[in-house]
Amino acid sequence: MKWSTGALLMPPAFALLVAGAACSLPTAAPPPASPRVDLASVARGGVLYDKWWKEVEGASEPKGNHPLWASQSANKAKGGATWRCKECHGWDYKGKDGAYGKGSHYTGFPGVWDVAQKKSVAELAASLGDSANKHNAFTGFKSSEVTDLANFLKYGMVDMTKYVDYAAKKPIGGNAAQGKTSYNDLCAGCHGADGKDLNFGDAKKPEYVGTVARENPQEFLHKTWVGQPGSDPTMPSALVAGWSTQQVVDVLAYAQTLPEK
Repeated sequence: MKWSTGALLMPPAFALLVAGAACSLPTAAPPPASPRVDLASVARGGVLYDKWWKEVEGASEPKGNHPLWASQSANKAKGGATWRCKECHGWDYKGKDGAYGKGSHYTGFPGVWDVAQKKSVAELAASLGDSANKHNAFTGFKSSEVTDLANFLKYGMVDMTKYVDYAAKKPIGGNAAQGKTSYNDLCAGCHGADGKDLNFGDAKKPEYVGTVARENPQEFLHKTWVGQPGSDPTMPSALVAGWSTQQVVDVLAYAQTLPEK
């Protein structure tokens, strides 16, 4: 979907973040605001995970494929898509063991969940900043942006298997009535009461909040949690706003009642 809108590179294989490591990390509710956890940094790292060149100053969308892309042949994406962290590791961060375990986005690359659980922020940042690792082919990230990404991996990822029925594409335990209140408070100002003020697609194939919520609930949760890269005005992050994961799941439940077309 297309929502409206240094020193290293992330995309293809966070799985390869730490050589030889499989990947995965837990976090249900927002980490407590403290000098040790900068929620704005966590959210920005999540936006970088989505589409970093929309956020990194001076960066542009890569034209060729990421150097590691040739190590798989199942996913036929080309160009910029191959440089997005989410394209290898998924919106649920589980890679081949998650929602991208089958279908057109399958690559066979592991996720980032496990490795982020096992490593500290400093260790994750060191891995992401290692120029000897082919995974880090883009060299335009500032050290602060590497830290943002590491903070997201450590503190920002949500275990979506607890909140989404993958087969049915429905939220688990979502309260649409509660979600409507939260949606009206934070989302309706830009997206409209019916979710149709912003069209992420085009006139022939429109894509609205309701479309994304039904077709890709994991993507919906990720973007609601951290924001949308390059959006103008800036999409607010539910994490930074102090929402719980449950509030985001409630909004997903409500968004699935909104029009798709």
